[in-house]
Amino acid sequence: MKLYLLTALLALTSLAAAQTDAPATTDPVPAQTTPAQPAPATPANPATTAPATPASDTAAPEADPTTVVASVGGTDYTLAEFDRSFRMAVARSANAQGMPYSADMEAGFAQYRPQFLDTFARQQAVLQLAEKGQYTSDDAAIDTQLTADRGQFQSDEEFTAALQGSGFADETDYRLSLQEQQITSAYLKALSARFKFSDAVVAGFYSLNKASFTRQAQACVKHILVPTEAEATQIVKDLAAGGDFATIAKEKSKDPGSAVQGGDLGCLAPGDTVPEFDKASFEGPLNQVQTVKSQFGYHVLVVTKRTDAGVAPLSEVAPQIRDQLAADAAQKYVDAQIKRLNLTVYADRLPAAPTPAPTDDTAPADSAPAPTDAAPSDTAPSDTAPMDAAPTDAPPAP
Repeated sequence: MKLYLLTALLALTSLAAAQTDAPATTDPVPAQTTPAQPAPATPANPATTAPATPASDTAAPEADPTTVVASVGGTDYTLAEFDRSFRMAVARSANAQGMPYSADMEAGFAQYRPQFLDTFARQQAVLQLAEKGQYTSDDAAIDTQLTADRGQFQSDEEFTAALQGSGFADETDYRLSLQEQQITSAYLKALSARFKFSDAVVAGFYSLNKASFTRQAQACVKHILVPTEAEATQIVKDLAAGGDFATIAKEKSKDPGSAVQGGDLGCLAPGDTVPEFDKASFEGPLNQVQTVKSQFGYHVLVVTKRTDAGVAPLSEVAPQIRDQLAADAAQKYVDAQIKRLNLTVYADRLPAAPTPAPTDDTAPADSAPAPTDAAPSDTAPSDTAPMDAAPTDAPPAP
């Protein structure tokens, strides 16, 4: 909800840890595609991005989807498999800016396809490592999630449209993504858990990186969004009579992003939400029901916690530091294993990128941020982070 009080239901999460120092080997044949450009520091405004229209009326030859574009650990991956991953990465970028995915968006990101090919190869490498470690998906849990997701829509057609707006071809494609996510997440989580750090190491990291723990004031909020004042009044009465906030939110809230979380919006910074909601979050009473009207409707909200701005104390962030150090150590281990898999990418085999044509009232298409499936960590990795910890039960090299 951060910038908008309405959020998308579906979002693809990361399949691989952030790219570090284990690049894939590039085939020596010169690439025929546009060289990758670094992503701009500030994401482009989607409203000002040029529509993806070819520069020429001459249609390019259709690419062969069976073309091998990457090889990882002796396994070949085709253009069709890469295109699927790239499509979902573009959708992730679009959804993050409050827009549903559409196929014509891909032209605006096409210059990043060679760059993303490295990311794709690393994703497959991590998935291979996870599968070699005998990690599997929980199909029953996936069935439960699919049922819950489908239940948010009045028809199968609406559900399919939502899936396609998040970059998935259909429900089968979505299921496959959930399975891949479960497998790699379980592998990386288990690996991180094997790295342990002493209190002294954690305190040392905190001292060297205090600036990373400077925070804005925050308010942790949950809400139920309804279109009319009468509905909001009834919900307040139901809560006063002992109704469960999360249950009511799941049943009645019109904010699909938070409804599935029982109305929980997480912790917000000043200015993250519209002024009326912001005022209630930071000036209203704690742990009491409030009703606020905004441009989105009526919000029945409860502020569960507030924190002041400043440097968070060590006692509060120590678990976060341990997680960060373990993740960094696990990433170094994964990078070493990926190098042994012998990644090779064939950027020259990717179809030539179309050139979007900017118009007078739009920005050039190259202002679009590079799509990525690398999820940012809560604390930026530091070169000073101590790496003297070793996994307590290091997994054997595959």
